[in-house]
Parts: sequence; structure tokens; C-alpha cells
Amino acid sequence: MFLALLAALAMIGAGAATTVPASAAAAVPVSAASAPVSASAAAKALAAAWQPGVWYAVGARVTYNGADYECIQAHTSQTGWEPPVVPALWKPVTGGGNPGAPGTPGSPRVTATTNSSISLSWTASSGTVTGYRVYEGSTNRATVSGTSATIGSLGTCTTHTYAIRAYNSAGESADASVTGTTSGCTGGGGSKMPGAPYLYMGWGNPPAPASVMSATGVKSFTMAFILSSGGCTPAWDGQRPLTGGADAQAISAIKAAGGSVQISFGGWQGNKLGPNCSTPQAFAGAVQQVINAVGPAVVDFDIENTDEFENYTVQDRILNGLKIVKQNNPNVKVVVTFGTTKTGPNAHGVRLINQSKALGVPIDNYTIMPFDFGGTTIYQDTVNASEGLKNALKNAFGWSDATAYSHMGISGMNGLSDQQELTTPATWTQIRDWAKGKGLTRLAYWAVNRDRPCPGGGVVSHCSGISQSDWEFTRITAGF
Repeated sequence: MFLALLAALAMIGAGAATTVPASAAAAVPVSAASAPVSASAAAKALAAAWQPGVWYAVGARVTYNGADYECIQAHTSQTGWEPPVVPALWKPVTGGGNPGAPGTPGSPRVTATTNSSISLSWTASSGTVTGYRVYEGSTNRATVSGTSATIGSLGTCTTHTYAIRAYNSAGESADASVTGTTSGCTGGGGSKMPGAPYLYMGWGNPPAPASVMSATGVKSFTMAFILSSGGCTPAWDGQRPLTGGADAQAISAIKAAGGSVQISFGGWQGNKLGPNCSTPQAFAGAVQQVINAVGPAVVDFDIENTDEFENYTVQDRILNGLKIVKQNNPNVKVVVTFGTTKTGPNAHGVRLINQSKALGVPIDNYTIMPFDFGGTTIYQDTVNASEGLKNALKNAFGWSDATAYSHMGISGMNGLSDQQELTTPATWTQIRDWAKGKGLTRLAYWAVNRDRPCPGGGVVSHCSGISQSDWEFTRITAGF
């Protein structure tokens, strides 16, 4: 964060609204040679083939590999955004790519869970149906003739995303997706995470966390940041050891006071593990070193900037690594945190969400950073951005509003932001209460180091730049 303040800060990623596209629709400018395709025009030419470099309005229809699709978010198409792979932009109108295939199964839902199984049901597909297949990633977990299935032999407190497809002799339908978590979670697993503001031991006169806990009632902190100390070797801030240093001492004090920690990897800048670890397995191994050393309740992957967020090779490496992390640590929650526009994730964020679904990554929470928009009303901007995240999750996973909210988080910035946006304690209380009312499961802000008054002090590392009480934002966050 603080691009004009300290090179060590690593949290911006949200980007000013004037420079970040407001949605996938704005990601690519419409060239003069690309004539817009309106919904009404599309109705007259349903058989038009999808092609890159074309502006598609909501309601426009195209064909791709023999299937019809309808545009659900206006955008200019790009190579790699073919309709079957971007459910946030297109929904199938006919089968899953084969003429004569059944329609998509309806209303997929989890009907029951045990410590080792998840039971699913759905409504029947249209057309001729031979049966239904349930996939996890590319693996067929069940084939049934009816509209329900139970997937067994699962780990305790593990999250799984399933794609249900109807099939007949012509082929398979498009996916109907649903996510469920087995029971038996301990330590708060499978439920809302405690409010956990960021604490960074590398700058800004970091406070003693146990003293802050005693003063505010907060029970958790998000400790920042794990970076590369060279190659695929993790270290606090890329330089402090995982054990024995100031970070480890702070974590021990938090746990001794009855609290828990979330560990944040990455950030806006610095030498990160994502680009330095050559494979998903290596990345997962680096994360495992941190988990073994720290014992966190949550691992938070702050995926930002051109080296991770906008580099899709690295984005995929991190996502595939997180599958391994979750498999090996089912009781540790996995969070991804990334920037946003005022109306929700930009094209890179939509891609991250869609790819996590396509790869079957069991992410517990998608957190956005709704600030650095360059002014306006931070409460309404936060609500609008969060609603955009909800819609992107619904489009990708087929979730209900409630399920999407339960996979969402907000990470704000107290006091003055880099763009001079003002978040007062009263505004942060509004945001917290909105998040609680909608059923969001994570709330954080940057940072406890700044949760002290200095009216007129500007954007600095050790205070908020506004008039407030000591630890006021942390006290509010503790009420989440």
C-alpha cells in the first residue's frame, strides 16, 4: 500500500478507479472496426459464431462448438475468453457443446454432510437424459440415473466443488456447480473467521499485540507478509526468520492471550513466492514450511500486481499449489485477497475466480480490498464492490446469494487511504454491520500499526491521519 510512503508496504492492488477497468466489460477498448453486437441484433442472428475482438451486450447470443450461449455481462471478447471457460460472461442456452445433449441440471444443492461425505441433489435436465455424472475437477466422482448422489471417502472438514452434468448419446450438458464442506471442523473451521486486522512487524512502530487484545477484545490478527528470502524459501518480509524473531514472538503472545493468527503471503510488492517457486508443488512446500512453523488458523494469499495477479502462469501456479495446501491441511482455511473496482472484480479478478472453479481449488474465502478508488463515498463503494464480487461468485459457481456471501470478505484501510479517501470509525462500523448482516465470513483492515490518532498527519505508517481513539478500528473489527 503506501506507494508514496514506504517500499515495504505491500497491500495496494485495488488501484484507482480511473485506471482500473470497472468490469470485464471495460478490460479491452472497442476498436472502430469492431461493430457492437446488441441484444436485439443477436436475436436476429442466433447462429453467429463467437469471435474475439467483438463487443457483446447483455443478451447477445453466439454459438461455440455447436452450443448456443447468451451474454450475461457486457464485454469485449478476447482470446481465452471463449464462452465455455468464462461462466461470468456467458451462460449456455443449449447443451454443453454438443447438439442434442441434455439441458443443464437445475438448482444444484448440498442436502447433507458427514465427516467423510457430501450428499447432492438437483432438478432434472431438459431433453433426453440417460443419466448424470458428478465431477470434481476432471475426475468423475459418481454416475447416477436419478437426481441425487453421495460422494464418500472424503476428508474431515474439507471443501469440495462439484460439477453435475446430464448426458446422453449425443454428449454432456453444461456444468451445474455446487460447493460443500464435510463436517467435523474444529477451531472454527467451516464458520465465520474472527475479525483480524493486519499487523506488520516490519514498520510503523508495531504495537504489542497482547496489549491491543486486552484493550479491544480482538481475538485474531492477520500477520504480514511472507515473501521470498531467495528462490522458493519463505521468510517474514523476505528477511526475518520464520521462528525466533519479532514476528514469531508476536504470534506466541497472541496465542498465549487466547487468540489466533492468519498469515498473509505476497502483497503489492517485494520478492514473492509465486514467481519464485517453479511449480505448484514447490509453492505448496514453501507454504507448508510456514504452516509448520506458525500453526495458523488461516493462510491468506494477497495476490496483486503484474507479477502474480496479472501473470496467469503464476496465478495458476498459486491456485494449483493451494489445492495441495488444503489437501494437506484441511483444518486451515485458505483465503485469496485481491484488488477490486467500485463495481466488483476487474478482468483479472474474474479470471482468478473462474479459474479457481475450473481447477477445483477449495478456497474458503474471496476477500476484496475496496479502497484507493480516488475519492467518493467509501461505504457505498465498498457495498457496490462487494455486490459485484457476489455476482462474480454466483456466475462462476452457481451459488445462491447466501452461499456467495458466506465465501466473501472485506479488507479495508482505516483513516486516510493513499488516494485520500476517508474511512472514519463510524464508516467502518457501517461496513462491519453490512458485512455481518449479509453473512460475510472475513473482515480485515490495513493496519493495526495505523490505528492511532494523528489528525492532519496525512498517510503515514504509525497512525491513521485522522482524529480517533487508540485502537478504535480494531475495537470495531473485534465486533465482527
